Amino acid sequence: MPLIALGVNHQTAPVEVREKVAVGEAQMAETLRQLQQVEGVEEAALVSTCNRTEIYARIDDGRVPAVIDWLARRNGLATDALATYVYTHEGDAAVRHLFRVATGLDSLVLGEPQILGQVKDAWQQARGAGSLRTPLDRLFQQSFAVAKRVRTDTRIGAHPVSVAYAGVRLVRQVFADLDRATVLLVGAGDTIELAAKHLVNAEAKRLLIANRTLEHAQALASRVGGYALPLSELPRHLPEADVVISATAAREPVLRAADVRDALKARRQRPMFLLDLAVPRDIEAGVAQLPNAYLYTVDDLEQVISEGKASRQAAAEQAEAIIDLSVEHFMAWWRAQGQQDSLRALRRTAELAKADALAKARERLAAGEPAEAVMERLAHQLTNQLLHAPSTALRQAALDGDAATLAAAAKLFAADGSPSAPSESA
Repeated sequence: MPLIALGVNHQTAPVEVREKVAVGEAQMAETLRQLQQVEGVEEAALVSTCNRTEIYARIDDGRVPAVIDWLARRNGLATDALATYVYTHEGDAAVRHLFRVATGLDSLVLGEPQILGQVKDAWQQARGAGSLRTPLDRLFQQSFAVAKRVRTDTRIGAHPVSVAYAGVRLVRQVFADLDRATVLLVGAGDTIELAAKHLVNAEAKRLLIANRTLEHAQALASRVGGYALPLSELPRHLPEADVVISATAAREPVLRAADVRDALKARRQRPMFLLDLAVPRDIEAGVAQLPNAYLYTVDDLEQVISEGKASRQAAAEQAEAIIDLSVEHFMAWWRAQGQQDSLRALRRTAELAKADALAKARERLAAGEPAEAVMERLAHQLTNQLLHAPSTALRQAALDGDAATLAAAAKLFAADGSPSAPSESA
């Protein structure tokens, strides 16, 4: 049963596609339940962030198209249209992909540390939903160990970078006078908190923090010296903002074009810079068409991010070497599990043959057949049943000229013309 990783990310799909397949925390358990109902899916986990939505699963051979079809139908998309953006990895490539994701090597910001926490959240949510079995559970736990080793043994985290940091860098490039600017932050999660701290370091004049849960906004405001307000008051305070940075988990936009149009009118058309770091997007796309409104999304951070990429490239190469070795170790365990499954299946077959032969032997003894004849027949029946499948396979291997199978059989069964001596424990 293959292990697969499939999904879309910032490299393969624009934000307008990523937001359609994104899965919020509140929808995760139900989405995993539906995914497990797709025929052929044995176990699964979902990683969904602003830059990616990925499915990690153990599925039957040939069932990848069914999973892509489910992902498209769930989100009201045409399967063929979505498939053009989807990448698929199988086996060791799927393992390598998860390890690269967890270590930040596949991130928009090379080496960014936040992704590891997001992968851990995905693992915990899958565990809570009961969608993980031992193989996939072990894979995720191994990814955490790999990420920790990469952070410890390389300098990929020596210059911490995040989407929030890159966003504030972009703000400073476009809006040079931050020390005279009012910045409105929408949300109170990790991304907004990081952005707030970078804005404080950049000496932004005033921070307003709007959030659906006012207590969370107040807690963040107290840590960064800002002013908290409920999300319902966002339109009223919007004209005060020279810069707006938004990153919530809302499924629909929290800032409409009409609100921004009214705010710009109240500002007498003084420019407003808006940065939407959320997926799905928080700010209506139509805002970009308004005069004096300058709207950027997470996809616009590429140029800013690439400036610091070279300094982390050498560390990334060291990290890739660690990942390669870790993939080999995990795949060795995976193959061993497959062998254990084969051994268990072989033993079950032998036990069934034994039970069948014994039942028939008891019937014959009860019917009065001589014990010697029953024992002879029992031995003959067991021998035939146990040797039928391997004998058939070996005859076919001989006809096909399959020397490898014949050599393996000779080694496995000591088929060199002389029976193996029984061990002392036999």
